[in-house]
Amino acid sequence: MLNIKSGKVPRPQKIVIYGPEGIGKTTFAASFPDPVFIDTEGSTYHMDVRRVDKPGSWTELLTTVKQFAASPDICKTVVIDTADWAEQLCVAEVCAKSQKKSIEDFGYGKGYTYLQEEFGRLLNALEDVVNAGMNVVVTAHAKMRKFEQPDEMGAYDRWEMKLTKQVAPLVKEWADMVLFANYKTYVVATDKEGKKHKAQGGKRVLHTSHHPCWDAKNRHGLPEELPLEYAQIAHCIDGQPATAPPVPAPAPAIAPAPEIGDTPNGSAPATKAPEIPPEPAPVQQSDIPDKVFALMQTSSVFEEEVRKVFSKKGYYPEDTPWSVLEAEGFVDGWIIPQWDNIVAMALQDRPLPF
Repeated sequence: MLNIKSGKVPRPQKIVIYGPEGIGKTTFAASFPDPVFIDTEGSTYHMDVRRVDKPGSWTELLTTVKQFAASPDICKTVVIDTADWAEQLCVAEVCAKSQKKSIEDFGYGKGYTYLQEEFGRLLNALEDVVNAGMNVVVTAHAKMRKFEQPDEMGAYDRWEMKLTKQVAPLVKEWADMVLFANYKTYVVATDKEGKKHKAQGGKRVLHTSHHPCWDAKNRHGLPEELPLEYAQIAHCIDGQPATAPPVPAPAPAIAPAPEIGDTPNGSAPATKAPEIPPEPAPVQQSDIPDKVFALMQTSSVFEEEVRKVFSKKGYYPEDTPWSVLEAEGFVDGWIIPQWDNIVAMALQDRPLPF
């Protein structure tokens, strides 16, 4: 007899977060509910968190994970920090079993096949932890690698987890969420000719969706980019409702011109006046920096048009406060030097009046 159910089934989450060293992966993981760390690399010694003894071998790591699955009241979140150091323990185990000095000594890629199978045992054990009612967070370092599309010419750099090509896909498939943490930077010109450039920014962000330059996924409809803060995904873990972003008020619709046939005398045939697209609201000072406000008035460009330009370029969300843009150097570093280009893009996007 089939037992068919419908609707969402609440359950603990399996989350992978990876990024460059020092960006704050471990601190982010420590914000999860009641975490206990399995610290494979010794990165939590300076943090006030709960941890088990550092596993010295692959067998010890598997045993520790199984003990969590058998004792669901120990904590609410199990954190493995990090996956790439755990993989090194796995490599040592595979080589020791076959009395090999290196994973390459197997020949014909067999060593990596054995590694994939052995690492799968860890993921199965972590699945038991989830079934016991605990969240599982796995951190990993990131590395940059040249990538070639099979149907395109040329190659480009993209971020990947610092795991072997056989293990990384397993981890991504196993997880409910794969989050990529990185620094958000943008390039600005340092001279009038635009020949010299420098990078600015450095805000820590969390990418939640796939991009040609990194892997990420989520099953909760998260925005593509978030600040690197646990509060941004807490509703996915704790079951708390997410705070909906403010919805901008719609622009007032222009009432259609009355038809002549509707006039009291009703003598003339009905003709409809052409619809004119509404113009953006006049620029008001509000919190706009003085130098930007002056440029807007000189160029007859509206604030919402400027915001649409830097949002389309992927630098900041359209509703980012001016105080944040100023504090992070974006106004002086990009908006002012690129003003002529901003005006050109804004005018290009304006609807025609007919």
